[in-house]
Amino acid sequence: MAINSVVLVGRMTKDAELRYTPSNVAVATFTLAVNRSFKNQNGEREADFINIVMWRQQAENLASWAKKGALVGIEGRIQTRSYDNQQGQRVYVTEVVAEDFSLLESRSVREGKDKGKVDILHQAIKHQRNLLLIFQDKKILLDEPIQWIFQMMIYHFN
Repeated sequence: MAINSVVLVGRMTKDAELRYTPSNVAVATFTLAVNRSFKNQNGEREADFINIVMWRQQAENLASWAKKGALVGIEGRIQTRSYDNQQGQRVYVTEVVAEDFSLLESRSVREGKDKGKVDILHQAIKHQRNLLLIFQDKKILLDEPIQWIFQMMIYHFN
């Protein structure tokens, strides 16, 4: 049995670059800044910058809706490939091929409004623990997998 599954939450470092193959298949590439769960010796949190590739309709949707700074959830797989550069050297590339994405905050949250709503869910994801969320006078126990939390965030914040 082989498992190759990746789930990432991070911010886009710039707008996705949308291109089309000669056979007119959409492909978007972008970099996702993903915070590490620990701090370095100076007490600062570092981030990993992960190259993401997305294909077809999802690529077009991402390029239309997600912009630089957007908090995005990605589901996909790791892929490695290689090519020969102009100097004739073999270059190896490791990237995430995203099969699905979720916008994890509304535009108003990204622009600084409604920040408190997302902070609660960020803590639940960060600590991966149960959270009792009260939203519009309804109690919701967040004790399901992180994918479910992504769906709740989209539902409640859009």
